[in-house]
Amino acid sequence: MKMRTSRTAGFTLVEIMIVVAIIGLLAAIAIPNFVHARQVSQTNACINNLRQIDAAKQQWALENGQGSAAVPGDADVITYIGRTGANGTDIYCPLGAKGTAMDGYTGNIGDMSTMPSCGNYDATSHKASLTPSEQ
Repeated sequence: MKMRTSRTAGFTLVEIMIVVAIIGLLAAIAIPNFVHARQVSQTNACINNLRQIDAAKQQWALENGQGSAAVPGDADVITYIGRTGANGTDIYCPLGAKGTAMDGYTGNIGDMSTMPSCGNYDATSHKASLTPSEQ
């Protein structure tokens, strides 16, 4: 006499629950790290933009014979930033509106003795600042 057992191929509920738990655990570890990495990347991009703006200010002052009290305008600085076109659309703070020329930096360029600053600076979420030691 043959005994027939009817067992279909597939996963049990326990196996599926274990897989879901593992995926949830991996997501709980990965998502905060991704958010932190994105924030650090935006801050670094902003600091690099500030470095470029400061270098453009220095070049403007050198070529135009300006002293430390001179205050360059946005249009003056944009012409000395090599990676931008005439309208400077690729120099913007990553936290600002993309494509707006000098967004986040307008009005924060300062005179020649002042480091440029980001208008979106926040001590907790966007710590982008340029100090003399970061040049």
